[in-house]
Amino acid sequence: MIKLIKTTFYDEKLTKEALVKFINSAKQLSFGQECVKFEKNFAKYQGRKHCVFFNSGSFANLAVFQALLNLGRIKKEDRVGFSALTWSTNVMPLIQLGLSPAPVDIELNTLNVSSKKLIETMKTAPLKVMFITNLLGLCDDIDKIKEICASRGTILVEDNCEALGTIYKGKKLGNFGLASTFSFFVGHHMSTIEGGAVCTDDDDLANMLRLVRAHGWDRNLEPAQQKVLRDKHGANSFYAKYTFYDLGYNTRPTEIAGFIASLELKNIKKILGSRNKNFLRIAPLLYGATEKYVPIKFDHIDFVSSFAIPVICRSKKIHDELVKKCHNKIEIRPIVGGDMTRQPFFKKYLPMVAKSFKNSNSQIIHERGLYFGNNPQLSNKEISQILNVFA
Repeated sequence: MIKLIKTTFYDEKLTKEALVKFINSAKQLSFGQECVKFEKNFAKYQGRKHCVFFNSGSFANLAVFQALLNLGRIKKEDRVGFSALTWSTNVMPLIQLGLSPAPVDIELNTLNVSSKKLIETMKTAPLKVMFITNLLGLCDDIDKIKEICASRGTILVEDNCEALGTIYKGKKLGNFGLASTFSFFVGHHMSTIEGGAVCTDDDDLANMLRLVRAHGWDRNLEPAQQKVLRDKHGANSFYAKYTFYDLGYNTRPTEIAGFIASLELKNIKKILGSRNKNFLRIAPLLYGATEKYVPIKFDHIDFVSSFAIPVICRSKKIHDELVKKCHNKIEIRPIVGGDMTRQPFFKKYLPMVAKSFKNSNSQIIHERGLYFGNNPQLSNKEISQILNVFA
């Protein structure tokens, strides 16, 4: 069986050995300097001013919208667009926080929202925020999407959990919006077992994210920001550490996650290089070379960083036969969570939206799509086996 991912970490043996030594010598395992060090290094890698480290990519999604609510940049019932083809915890925070989710369909040949699809949605549903998913390391014309959002006063937020390292028109995905979220779950580009982050250049948003992450208190802020809050609310030295300034949660990562993250980040160029090499070897033999699958466009992207390779079958019969052929040979999955409007939670909480929005392309992918893993340790033999089944 060719697994989606072979090991928990890129350099499993050395990482586990280093982790044992770290745990044995560490004086603190709750959030501390290892996490802060990683935040600084990841922000530098991504090319953004701030990185706020969380215990998962899902909570990173929730935190962004809680922070925007806390800052008054959005309010309850504001309409938020989201990529119809995405993961559940892109949509769930919108429902949980009392916002009004509006699905935006994707293009079949990129698996992502295009400026055309966004404009179509905005004609009937003006958006306060567009929460776009850069699905499986791919994108459409996100530069034009950014321009549309800017011209209409729409906040653009990116879910970049599946596209760490992808470069489009000389710019990394995750750097087009006000903020972007990342996941470091096992199987994603880099693993902290569980973990996530938000990157942004906005100082106020970054500070609010740090409040949201830790109960609404100020312990992880710089002294200058702490002083502003404490003076404003009259929090003296005795009560300051137990004053809660706004709505928050406890979604902090541990020092263990921070330590692992730094080790993984040292290998990120190797990890992404291998995934890109695998993708460029496999994709041309699937997209356009056979009539069985819908061609997926990627030549507009400078560097494709994918942790899985998608296949959209032209018929349900081809899909079902392929699933059988992969059984006990190649581990496969649906395309992320499929069309979110078809998921039970969405129908339960937003029945009218589920009925009124017709995401024709997302539905096709929901029914006929699947992906197999593109892990950085794929051997030539395994790639040949995959191509024997798929090509």
